[in-house]
Amino acid sequence: MHLDKLDKRILQELQRNGAITNLELADKIGLSASPCARRVKQLEEAGIIKRQVTLLNASKLDLKLTALIQISMDRHTPDRFEVFEQKVRGFPEVIECLLITGQSADYQLKVVVPDMEYYQELLLNKITRIEGVSDVHSSFMLREVINTTELPLDHIKHG
Repeated sequence: MHLDKLDKRILQELQRNGAITNLELADKIGLSASPCARRVKQLEEAGIIKRQVTLLNASKLDLKLTALIQISMDRHTPDRFEVFEQKVRGFPEVIECLLITGQSADYQLKVVVPDMEYYQELLLNKITRIEGVSDVHSSFMLREVINTTELPLDHIKHG
């Protein structure tokens, strides 16, 4: 799908506020409501807009500890990776799981938990018990400097 200037502006506005009404969105980008809604629908159907979510404040929900966990697997086989990925999908504390390269680890997890005691329980009784996990290194977030879900769109050229 070719994106024009209006599509780009729609995406920028929706990334900032997914709860914006179609009427407000149309007004912000200078379209009437019907063409704006059609464009949003086309962006959804093209898979550019994956889904809309509500972002919660972890701290206000007593989720005070964020950990980045680098995990090494004993064997690099599709079977091992499939088992690991299936298991971590079942852990609600895992909010991100990345298969990575350029490190000694194979995966990086981002987990959010209430405290260190909860983290220890998750690590020792769930994560390290997954078949194939051979090494785990944890880092803990001290302060959030940047946390955004907005993708950069400046590279999109329009004619």
